[in-house]
Amino acid sequence: MYFVYVLRNPEGRLYIGFTADLERRLQQHQQGKAGWTRGRGPWELVLSETFANRTEAMRRERSLKRGKANQELRKQLAKSSEAERVLLMKD
Repeated sequence: MYFVYVLRNPEGRLYIGFTADLERRLQQHQQGKAGWTRGRGPWELVLSETFANRTEAMRRERSLKRGKANQELRKQLAKSSEAERVLLMKD
């Protein structure tokens, strides 16, 4: 089983990746042991999807990194961030 995941840091930057071991990979990102995310955290897991094989996961990761799927992902995350802010303001 493989996972495609999206992380977001407090600045709103996104990281999209795939892995066979999601827990281990998230720990690597949080501990600064993963290349691009090092020094840019802390990271929050905002999306994860499960795939039966590596090829499907790689295709999905690639599609989320560019084009229409990337635009839709960013819109979806912007809406969820906006909804979270509204809820926090009500509390």
